Amino acid sequence: MSLKKIYLIRHGQTDLNLQGIVQGSGIDSPLNETGHWQAEKFFQAYKDIAFDKVYTSVLQRSIQSVQGFIDLGIPHEQHAGLNEISWGTREGTRITPEEDAYYFEVLRRWQEGEIDLPVEGGESPVQVAARQRPVIDLMLSRPEEKTILICMHGRAMRMLLAQLLHYPLQEMDQFIHSNLCLYQLQFTGTMFWVERFADVSHLAEVNR
Repeated sequence: MSLKKIYLIRHGQTDLNLQGIVQGSGIDSPLNETGHWQAEKFFQAYKDIAFDKVYTSVLQRSIQSVQGFIDLGIPHEQHAGLNEISWGTREGTRITPEEDAYYFEVLRRWQEGEIDLPVEGGESPVQVAARQRPVIDLMLSRPEEKTILICMHGRAMRMLLAQLLHYPLQEMDQFIHSNLCLYQLQFTGTMFWVERFADVSHLAEVNR
């Protein structure tokens, strides 16, 4: 029996996403035109779900992605614990294999289990998971919130899913994501399971 339904989405597209530039928690970029379209498509697909609460990070791209639900009067909370990882000195830089071998080396070391390794000037997966944990505990401590919507960020979302589903953090990359994708989870009170995995069917109309 499900005690809680969680709709977990990544924010919509930003210009920096489009340009392949790292944002992280230190760059508060807004949605671009495509991102607003993605947010509207998600809203139209899920506006009839009786959400009890909307949770976002404090960064505007996550808030803008669920603004339609907030405008309906659904209670909304912002939590810095849901912010994207701090990419430190990488933030604002373009990431390609040629231009930033360091970035990919860090990812490789995380995958090999060095999850306490921080990005230069930024955070480690262990640090991000630690700041997410109080938010997870808060959400799970509210049985009256039976259906919730969470909007956050790609790398941080991978870490949150690893925590909820009891996967080692170094395996977080198996949780793929794209802008405005949906993970739909059920919580029984003791365990989570995934009903929808990186679903983008609500974005099926590619021609605007």
